[in-house]
Amino acid sequence: MKLIRNISLALILTVFGHVGMAQQQVMFTQYMFNGLAINPAYAGSHDNITATFLAREQWVGLEGAPASQTFSIHSPFNASGSANIGALLIHDKIGVTDQTTAYLAFAYRIRFSGSARLAFGLQGGLANYNSKLSQISGTDPAFAQGDININRPNFGAGLYFNTDRFFAGVSVPQLVRSKLDVNNSDSDSRLERHYFGYMGYVFDISRDLKFKPNLLIKYVENAPVEFDINANFLIKDIIWAGLSYRSFDSFDALVQVQISKQFQFGYAYDFATTTDLRRVNAGSHELMIQYRFVFGKKKIISPRYF
Repeated sequence: MKLIRNISLALILTVFGHVGMAQQQVMFTQYMFNGLAINPAYAGSHDNITATFLAREQWVGLEGAPASQTFSIHSPFNASGSANIGALLIHDKIGVTDQTTAYLAFAYRIRFSGSARLAFGLQGGLANYNSKLSQISGTDPAFAQGDININRPNFGAGLYFNTDRFFAGVSVPQLVRSKLDVNNSDSDSRLERHYFGYMGYVFDISRDLKFKPNLLIKYVENAPVEFDINANFLIKDIIWAGLSYRSFDSFDALVQVQISKQFQFGYAYDFATTTDLRRVNAGSHELMIQYRFVFGKKKIISPRYF
């Protein structure tokens, strides 16, 4: 139990300590099907109203481990699809710390010849950080400041380019480096900028089988560069099945089912982390539900590759 308690305390330090900046931005294994969570320029890319819910339980069996949920909805705002809007709600709990963030996003999309499109995105919102440090026993000076309940505004920006088969994006979801300590102006506890770059392509292997590799790179100041390599196979335009490797973290398996043209369900399992935490957890689970609304005689493209 002492090991569990020490790890739980370390998880809290990842949010309010200088060494844990890489943990501030919630990451999902199925990020490639929930692009608005990392890039506001993704808004409206489905040409209809799309709602996505993801829930992630990380490091199952470890006391105080992260649990995250996100809900996003986005849609074209005008008939041409040049103006697009979206909304994103994220909740993340680590130990005694809760983080709830709400963003509104706007993307302007330029259409080129064929299916090529380039979008510029901005988002703005508010984040609430609530940490009940008084619930932690012990005399560690890191928790001497007591409970924290603060709100911080933030903004983000991104670019997103796609064709029918290729996509690529760069983004900075949170630009403002706000202090997270209301009592100590010299504290290193602050929000850090997270820089994302990602891309993917869909290849035809046969009539009933497609292959889509994805690459995601994340950089945070004072932290190692992280990358996520993923390979997905689409079988008969109905079932996605794939594997991922996340640096410094885990190997993952994921599957999505296109239940109908509008409804998609996904599940991902992260095998026990590649770090020493594998000794005290049973992996991570992630569920995804996505629904695309169609009104009138508007056509829907199914399946969506990204």
